[in-house]
Amino acid sequence: MKFVLATWGSRGDIEPSAAVGRELVRRGHDVCMAVPPDLIEFTQAAVPHTVGFGPNSRSILDAHRDYWTCFFSSPWKLRRMAKARSEIAGPLFRGWQEMSATLMELADGADLIFSGINFEDAAANVAEHFGIPMATLHYFPLRPNAQVLPFLPAPVGRAIVQAFWWVSWRGTKKVEDVQRAELGLPKATHSAPRRITERGSLEIQAYDEACFPGLAADWAQSAAQRPFVGTLTLELATDTDDEVASWIASGTPPIFFGFGSIPVESPSDTIAMIDAACARLGERALVGAAGTDFSNAPHSERVKVVGLMNYATVFPACRAVVHHGGSSTTPIGMRAGVPQLILFWDLVHAIYGAAVKRLKVGTARRFSTVTEESLVADLRAILAPDYVARARDLATRITEPARSAAAAADQLEDFVRQGQAGRVR
Repeated sequence: MKFVLATWGSRGDIEPSAAVGRELVRRGHDVCMAVPPDLIEFTQAAVPHTVGFGPNSRSILDAHRDYWTCFFSSPWKLRRMAKARSEIAGPLFRGWQEMSATLMELADGADLIFSGINFEDAAANVAEHFGIPMATLHYFPLRPNAQVLPFLPAPVGRAIVQAFWWVSWRGTKKVEDVQRAELGLPKATHSAPRRITERGSLEIQAYDEACFPGLAADWAQSAAQRPFVGTLTLELATDTDDEVASWIASGTPPIFFGFGSIPVESPSDTIAMIDAACARLGERALVGAAGTDFSNAPHSERVKVVGLMNYATVFPACRAVVHHGGSSTTPIGMRAGVPQLILFWDLVHAIYGAAVKRLKVGTARRFSTVTEESLVADLRAILAPDYVARARDLATRITEPARSAAAAADQLEDFVRQGQAGRVR
């Protein structure tokens, strides 16, 4: 079978699709993947036939942080939010037609197009043009549901989610209409998520049911269309694995701190806060630099800063994990059976923060509101025995990565075999 995988975003957006791609390659399929140019090398470790499309992923990360910080802290500052939103959307809008052209070339003769959240609308139009099946990967509950806002009445929560994605679609409608015209398709009259669902596309849920209790029941009528497969991660070895393992073994289990691909605004202040909080608690800190340059941030011997690392091997050796709430990082922490403190930037991370709190395996707050005092208090709370016990129990309900990838690949193969371009049985 010929599969074309196309998605855009940061490493956290790309890795789940790459994990599925690797499994499809292992099974002998013809697999090509399109990703941001600055993530080609990373993706080729899983899918050798990888090409670049669109702008570099790092081109919008600062604006992404600024937009969501303003959204949560001062949403009345409309001009600042509009500027940040423009800096996020501008590169994508300018590259939309080029990305579409790349996908058109790759998808000619394909059996299925598989896309992620950030490109599913454009990919769906290409699939519609060719009349081939479309599958999309969701690493959080994207379609209307009552579980991401559980504090609201179910109909209200569902309506708010639906309205959010409709507004988002309206923001992309002009550029999407240009693409559809070039593909010989009529203008869209409904939001892209609605069209994708109504066309019968496969909507793989790349997380476990246990992450969002009640969601499977909420979507019972769509169970075949929205299978839960578990979190999809590559678990790639890194150059720092031996160094990190040696440092962990040299003392008490540390607390992990990481902030994902989005760089923190003040690296020195962040490290100083972590160092001071751990000194008060008598803990060691292992800091994952990822998208932030901490090289000029002074710190004591109790703090070790490392670039990329393999979370699957590191997290089980830690007392707790403090991070941004990434859709891959959070479930890896759940699988490791350790409590979590999520310091979120954006909406998706806030959703996972709420999930951790709801499951009582950790807590969460906006990163922009964190202080040394709040960090100490939150860490003391989640290191309590009851949080640790619940985290260990939850770990038994989180799917292993190899099983997740195999389940996703099975779904894609079956979808092609069934020839269901327009509906799901």
